[in-house]
Amino acid sequence: MSRIALTFLLLAAFAAPALPAETGQLDASPSLFTVMAAINASGYKADLASPNNHPLREAIQKELAKREIPSLAGLKDFFERHRRRTDAQELSQYISFALSSTGPPSFEFAMRDVEVPPDVAGMKELSKLLAAFYKEGNLDNLWQRSQPAIEQYIARYHEPVTSAVLQVNGYMRQMTSGFKNRRFQVFVELQAAPNQIQTRSYSDNYTIVVTPSPEPRIFDIRHAYLHYLLDPLSTRNQEILDRKKSLVDHAMRAQALGDAYKEDYLLLVTESLIKVVESRIDHKPAMVQQAFAEGYILAPYFAEALPVYEKQESSMFLYYKEMVQAIDVVKEDRRLTGVEFSKTSSERPVVKTAPAPAPEPVGAAKTLAEAEATYSSRELAKSKALFLKVLEQTEKRSVHASAYYGLARIALIEKDLDSAERLFQKSLESEPEAFDKAWDLVYLGRLAIGQGDRDRAIQYFESVLKLEGATEKARTDARQGLELTKKP
Repeated sequence: MSRIALTFLLLAAFAAPALPAETGQLDASPSLFTVMAAINASGYKADLASPNNHPLREAIQKELAKREIPSLAGLKDFFERHRRRTDAQELSQYISFALSSTGPPSFEFAMRDVEVPPDVAGMKELSKLLAAFYKEGNLDNLWQRSQPAIEQYIARYHEPVTSAVLQVNGYMRQMTSGFKNRRFQVFVELQAAPNQIQTRSYSDNYTIVVTPSPEPRIFDIRHAYLHYLLDPLSTRNQEILDRKKSLVDHAMRAQALGDAYKEDYLLLVTESLIKVVESRIDHKPAMVQQAFAEGYILAPYFAEALPVYEKQESSMFLYYKEMVQAIDVVKEDRRLTGVEFSKTSSERPVVKTAPAPAPEPVGAAKTLAEAEATYSSRELAKSKALFLKVLEQTEKRSVHASAYYGLARIALIEKDLDSAERLFQKSLESEPEAFDKAWDLVYLGRLAIGQGDRDRAIQYFESVLKLEGATEKARTDARQGLELTKKP
């Protein structure tokens, strides 16, 4: 099979010659291709009207519509049971699945159960559904026929990605060979909604998935590549960095800073460093103050430390320990005390996913994700226990709302309608996010119809249609509910 896949050597010009250089690749994945074809056929319609979609997305769906695919009914049911709060989250779980599986023809998990990512832990049944879909839909044929379009798109990325990698390697003085057997991989996926960047770090593989966009997403790929190089260094020096961890209390005040950075101190350190490296490479010193204002608390320190690094001869791999050891907690605490952080972030707006690498959820967020996964796989007793545990783990009202929403759905399945209605109401009273609020209202509207209270049902359904942030699926179900209220 022809492929314009870019295999770039991460040049070892500054590395010890005895250590092998690592390789990376720019390519497309038959596993991702099949998963995206399946979910598009099952109801994934994110940004379907966007002019930035690649024509291949529509072409594949038209071709599949002509084929007899018995497994599609099961896939549609699976897709509905695994809907998520946002389009980005919905896509994210399927990308995680595709990158965690062996790909065609079996799509089994390629790792032990304990290593399976949390967001796909409840998706094991998808393997058999995809295996059947792959065979019945003759996806291998579609994959082969799609190669010209894929290769043409990959060609757009070839030169700029190579340049970005070499640019970073030059600044870091090539330190990747210090971590053997690691791999940096960029996949393009043309059937996904446009303007997305998703990153995963599984075992020794660091993978970036890019979807169609008006211009190549080189800044974001370079940013992810910096994480690939620097994340292992923070982990390697965790004992040193943990002695500076008291500084993270200041980050908690930064409203524009994402929760992932507040919960993962090492990620915050690395992101602070990356922001400054980017400012040095791009010759934009204003980026440092901007990063600091948003809550990347060590940006000013690294802005002072990197010019010193640039004047000496060691690679970042060797210099990193000395650099982080020199962080003066008292000095940085004094610098941070009284700082008024920005209330809004200047992060690039088209990136719809978390920064690389996407950290695993922790605390109540992790429990909530596990509860949703077990609910999707209909392990109701386990799911109920996890939703109840969420209520004990945090005081955050919006998280409580999600837990009550989950418990209410379980009550519905168990045909305990009184409890379901009470729990949906508790979710509404707990300051839910738009996703939960919309579905609370939809379910309460359905329950009102069942009780013969049309006026109340109409009120619930109309509230969904007026709610900013409600998903299109929730709006569709609300419209269908309104039609039911008109029936005699």
